[in-house]
Amino acid sequence: MEEVGAKALLVKRGAGKLSSQMRMAFDYAMTEGYEGVVVIDGNGKDGLDGIPRMVTALENGQDHVQGSRFIHGGVHENTPLMRLIAVRLIHAPLISLASGRWQTDTTNGFRAYSRALLEDARVAPLRVCFDRYQLHYHLAIESARLGFSCSEIPVSRKYPASGKTPTKINGIRGLYAVMSQLLRVCLGTYRMP
Repeated sequence: MEEVGAKALLVKRGAGKLSSQMRMAFDYAMTEGYEGVVVIDGNGKDGLDGIPRMVTALENGQDHVQGSRFIHGGVHENTPLMRLIAVRLIHAPLISLASGRWQTDTTNGFRAYSRALLEDARVAPLRVCFDRYQLHYHLAIESARLGFSCSEIPVSRKYPASGKTPTKINGIRGLYAVMSQLLRVCLGTYRMP
């Protein structure tokens, strides 16, 4: 691992999907004393030039930084039409309504989180109930709802011009799972009492 400059390799062996992976990474980062975490999908769609902007936002006191291809300076190419419609007309409006803050690109996994947000007991992101896609949604909603400093920064997301769309959400079953998780989070199912 030293050859590529990695400090650690985390391997998830248990059940769950994205949220389980995020919980594992967040726990490691907090245990190691990191002041924040930048997350990015590993499927090659995101422009890495957004990473320094994410870090700067954290250093400037932001707690939840959402990458957005839909704000000034953001770029999106070859976004599948159904995905574009779902994000702009369903997903982002629902999360915006639940959080009390307008958000434009709520399915974009390019985000940054502060230590303060990740360690706040009112947010409690390390709970095992977060096992699929709920944690991204929960953090976007609760960070704004609880008054943390939140922002969006422009990023690029480019889908391939042809061939298979790189995604783990496929078919009606995948869409139903994402939408039902989104609705549960928006309704406060995972909110701390």
